[in-house]
Amino acid sequence: MGPILSSLLNFLMIAGLIYYGFVLFAEYHAKGRWAKNVTGLLAGIGMLVLALSLMLTPANAYVIQRIAETKISVVLMCMSSGLLLAAIAAFGIITYTKPLRLWHERKIENDLNRELPKIP
Repeated sequence: MGPILSSLLNFLMIAGLIYYGFVLFAEYHAKGRWAKNVTGLLAGIGMLVLALSLMLTPANAYVIQRIAETKISVVLMCMSSGLLLAAIAAFGIITYTKPLRLWHERKIENDLNRELPKIP
């Protein structure tokens, strides 16, 4: 009963990761704004690669075992980690540059308003 339950839980986890990856990717594709959705794109691709790397283990099947012996799962795990780290970095960059941009826009607006004459 143990291996069957373990295989079922692994399958459900992998299916969930694939579904969530496609949800993130679909959200990116639907909105079409690259700078705002780069985090979702990288996270979606990262989740898809993570799900693929979890499927490529020797316990799943003979063919997958033969593929896993080439250490492709390690490469895919590294790709997944890299993409997820890129998503975190992109989120940080977008989060920290937005307040600076808003401050700069406010400063420009104040400078423009200062030059205008005051009409009673």
